[in-house]
Amino acid sequence: MTEAADFRLEDRAPGKVAVLTGNWTAVDMGEANDRLGEALAQQNDVAVDLGLVNRCDTSGAYEILRAAREAAHPGRIIAPPQIQRLFEMVHEATKAEPTPVVHKRTFFDLFDRIGRGVVDIGLNVFDTLVFNGHLLVAVGRAIRRPGRIRWASVFSLAERAGLDAIPIVSVTTFFIGAVVGLLGANMLTNFGARVFAVDLIGIAVFREFNILITALLLAGRSASSFAAEIGAMKMNQEIDAMRVLGVDAFDALVFPRFLALLITIPLLVFMATLAGLLGGLVVAVTALGVGPLVFFQRLLDNVGPTQFWVGMSKAPVMAVVIAGIGCRQGLEVGGDVESLGRRVTAAVVHAIFAAILIDAIFALIYMKLNI
Repeated sequence: MTEAADFRLEDRAPGKVAVLTGNWTAVDMGEANDRLGEALAQQNDVAVDLGLVNRCDTSGAYEILRAAREAAHPGRIIAPPQIQRLFEMVHEATKAEPTPVVHKRTFFDLFDRIGRGVVDIGLNVFDTLVFNGHLLVAVGRAIRRPGRIRWASVFSLAERAGLDAIPIVSVTTFFIGAVVGLLGANMLTNFGARVFAVDLIGIAVFREFNILITALLLAGRSASSFAAEIGAMKMNQEIDAMRVLGVDAFDALVFPRFLALLITIPLLVFMATLAGLLGGLVVAVTALGVGPLVFFQRLLDNVGPTQFWVGMSKAPVMAVVIAGIGCRQGLEVGGDVESLGRRVTAAVVHAIFAAILIDAIFALIYMKLNI
C-alpha cells in the first residue's frame, strides 16, 4: 500500500525545518503541495528536508520547489543525492523559455511570404551567377594549363556517370521507341498511312526522345550523385581542409564532373538513338510488316541526318546544366543530414525541370529557324 505525501514542521538549530514524508509523486501527492506552500509562506527561513521521502518524481520536485519559492525567506533544500539530481534537472527545466504562442495568420502574412520568396529567388539567382562565374574561371584555367586537369578523376567519373548509365538509358529508350511505333501504327492505320509510322519513329527518336530521356535519367542519376558526394565532403569539412591546403574546390571537384558529363553525354545520346530505333524497328517488323531494309531506307530518305544533329546539338547544354546543378547543390549543403537530403532532392528536381525547359527552348528556336 502506498504512503501518501505529508510533512511536519520541526524546530532545529538554527530554525524550523519542514520534514517531508511519504511519496511525493503525481499520484500520491494529493493536496500536500498546497498545504506545504501555505505553511512555508507563513514561516521565515524554513529548510526543507527530504531525507524521509520514499519516492519523488518530477511533479513532486516541481511542487516542492514552487512551495519553497513562495516562502518569505526561502531556505535550503536537504535531499539525498539521487533526489538532489532530480531537483537540479527540474530547476533547469523551469528556467527554459516558455513555448511561444502561435498567432493566427493574417492577410499581411501573405505579403510577407511573397516578399521573402522574392528575396530568396534573388539570392538564388545571385548565388547561381557566382557559381557560374567561378566555374568559368576554372574552365579558363584548365584551357590555359591542361596539365592541371585531374584526368584520373575525369575518367573515373566518366565511367560512373556515362558508361555505367548505358544499360538503363538503352533499355528506357528502346521501350520509348517501341511505344512511339505502336502509337503511330494505331493512329496512322485509320488513314491508310501505316508506313509513315517509320518517319514518326525516326523524327521522335532522333530529335527529342534520345536527348530528353538521357537528360532526365542523368538528372536523377548523376545530379543526385554529384550533390550527395560533394555535400558529404562538405559535411565532413573535407572542402574546408582543401581550401586550407590551397586547393580550389572547383578545380578538384566541380570541373572534373563537368568535363566527365560533357564527354559522356554525346555517347549516351548516340546509344539512346540506336536503342530507340531498335525498339521502333521491332514494332515496324512485327506490327507494320515493314522489313529492316525498308525501315532504314525510309529513315535515310525522309528523316535524314539533320534530325539526328538537331537532337545531338542539345547534348552539351544538357551536360553543363545537369553537372552545374548537381555540383552547386552539393556545395550548398550545411552541416546536418537534413540539409544534405534537401539539397539532393533539389538537385534532382531542378535538373529535371531544367532539362525539360531547355528542350522546349530548343524546340522553339529550331521551329523559328524552320529546321
